[in-house]
Amino acid sequence: MSLVDAHHHVWDLGVRDQEWITGPELGPLRRSFLLTDFETEAREAGVAASVLVQTVTVAEETPELLALATGSEVVGAVVGWTDLTSPGVADELARLRSLPGGGFLRGIRHQVQAEPDPDWLTRPDVLRGLRAVAAAGLVHDLVVLPHQLPSATRAAAAVPGLTFVLDHLGKPPIASGRREPWARHVRALASLPNTVCKLSGMVTEADRRSWTVDDLRPYADTVLGAFGPRRLMFGSDWPVSTLAARYGDVLAATRELTGSLTAPERDEVWSGTARRIYRISD
Repeated sequence: MSLVDAHHHVWDLGVRDQEWITGPELGPLRRSFLLTDFETEAREAGVAASVLVQTVTVAEETPELLALATGSEVVGAVVGWTDLTSPGVADELARLRSLPGGGFLRGIRHQVQAEPDPDWLTRPDVLRGLRAVAAAGLVHDLVVLPHQLPSATRAAAAVPGLTFVLDHLGKPPIASGRREPWARHVRALASLPNTVCKLSGMVTEADRRSWTVDDLRPYADTVLGAFGPRRLMFGSDWPVSTLAARYGDVLAATRELTGSLTAPERDEVWSGTARRIYRISD
């Protein structure tokens, strides 16, 4: 099986602070996690390709990630950031794609989870930006909280030419054991054909010190049933995932959660969907 990790990050605190790393709970992340560190993990796990995803809403980060991708044997795609509300978003996307490594740009993500407006995604200026992302042939990664899923669904319906990729299952409250209204909202999003989902980020939404695969299973089963294997892809969410598990533990848990699938279905989750959506060649 050709393994693709469809979601990981890197950052260098010597270059830029990560302002979202606050409080003692996130303390272990307050250090640099470099691409060489990820590549070590990837080699040990047999990862053939990966998707490098932005972490901060800073214009300088995306060119840096693109440059990193040019020198990497693992990174096959980059999901960057740009200001979707800017009137010049189309020009900025074209500029990014003209930079060194610009050919690796396959998607754009904004930290919607940090927006106080639950309907941020359906603002007219944001929808205009999302249409520009679609016109550029890119996808949009959704990092949202459960209460923002209805807005994400309306945005996906409003821009049918854009593929929306739901990160981390929409961050369900796994630690609490609650499934509703998250499950209802995620099924509504999945009912739209231009949506896919990453099987990622579960261990950090569970009890980070005592999670089990059985804790994750109802949420994984929900998205498997809603999206199906051809619209689901594995992502480690490294290094955020290290708050709750080693890289190999995340892989093992996901293998157990997908164990009932047929071999072709598992191939989709572990490789096919990510290669198709992010246009990563074999």
